Amino acid sequence: MTTTNILTTNRDNSYDVTAWPHGDASDDIGAVINDIIADVKARQTGSDLDGKGKPGAVIHIPPGDYRLRTQVRIDISFLRIQGAGHGFTSSSIRFNVPAEEWTDLHELWPGGSRILVDLPAVSGERPGDRAAFLVERDGAPRISSVEFADFCIDGLHFTGEEATGNPENSYANGKTGIHVASANDSFRITGMGMVYLEHALTIHNADALSITGNFIAECGNCIELRGWGQASKITDNLIGAGPWGHSIYAEHHGGLLVTSNNVFPRGASSVHLEGVTRSSVTANRLHTFYPGAVILAGGSSENLVASNHILRDHEPWTPFLGIDNGLDDDFGLIHIDGINNSIIGNHLSEVVEVAKLRPSGAAPVIIEVSGGEGNYIATNHVVALDVDGASSDSAFAAQVDALLATTGTRRLAVTAVRVSDTAHATTVLDSGTDAEVSADRSRNAVRGLPSVD
Repeated sequence: MTTTNILTTNRDNSYDVTAWPHGDASDDIGAVINDIIADVKARQTGSDLDGKGKPGAVIHIPPGDYRLRTQVRIDISFLRIQGAGHGFTSSSIRFNVPAEEWTDLHELWPGGSRILVDLPAVSGERPGDRAAFLVERDGAPRISSVEFADFCIDGLHFTGEEATGNPENSYANGKTGIHVASANDSFRITGMGMVYLEHALTIHNADALSITGNFIAECGNCIELRGWGQASKITDNLIGAGPWGHSIYAEHHGGLLVTSNNVFPRGASSVHLEGVTRSSVTANRLHTFYPGAVILAGGSSENLVASNHILRDHEPWTPFLGIDNGLDDDFGLIHIDGINNSIIGNHLSEVVEVAKLRPSGAAPVIIEVSGGEGNYIATNHVVALDVDGASSDSAFAAQVDALLATTGTRRLAVTAVRVSDTAHATTVLDSGTDAEVSADRSRNAVRGLPSVD
């Protein structure tokens, strides 16, 4: 690109990482983006010029592979970094295929506009030190309207210890995709692909955050809302964490909307709310291999969990057999320790092999109220089946076969709802027969379903 065109691009506040005259985006896109941000700051210095201010910029990442050796540090508002495709493909499947078969694969690596996170480990590492993108700014107002759209952040390899000796299955490498350390307003993460990161997306102190339409999977942790926040939404995402991490986690948030997400099964939890109030978890499809799909803890109160489809079954893929999240089946598929929450109209499928339940011989618990008061549990439909489990070396075929299998099943005895002695004033309506609800009737209101043979 000529100098004239570069100046015109700058004047329009629109940048292309491949046309920037300083640095090589394919070798270190981090250094290039940092230089572009410095240019934006140098040109946009006045906060009030005849009613005009600092409009920010858009940075374009064309399709291609871009190594990131320098962390991108964002401290300006109104910045949009956008690519031309999220480029997700399963690294887990590739790393569990024998290397001699790789030549037969159509693709080996994620594609689209792909950033390869190649930040080295450092001593005394803190959260965010190895984030591809670190957003941080002090002072007022809060940093606002930073957007990430339509590109792939790839952590490349997992490097931790793993029971079978394959570090690529460890979900650990110290890398983060996007880490927002400062209070923020109106951020948007849309159309992103994130893979093989220990922490894909960690955001502190968010207000009016939108995380929508992303593909975030094969990451140790997928979405973590830390600190506190309000009026944010996590919607229409495809998500899947590792067995020691969170798929969706939020703490000390109010007015959070979690809806229409498809959460894959290997995460330690599908949705974990810690000290969250007056929020909604609705119309999600949540699939888990372990107890504790939905957890309301830390005094979470006045939340609505409704119209979700939650499936618990067993891991069918050979490389991950025998791995779990450490919870027993009496923990509950939904676990509640909070106040005045409503659990209404959910479909709960427990399709498991009796011999694999823990503790052995105990009926699994579907909804556990371990503490709190005033919780309302109504019209939840529990389907409980004992199946003969099967496994396969093919991740795709194994999972699809397990999802579609409805034959060869037997009814499974469960505790549909269990209310602990440390909880009281719980209302349980039509969510199990009298025999399937364990609760002190003198301290809680219970109406069981009629038994059907």
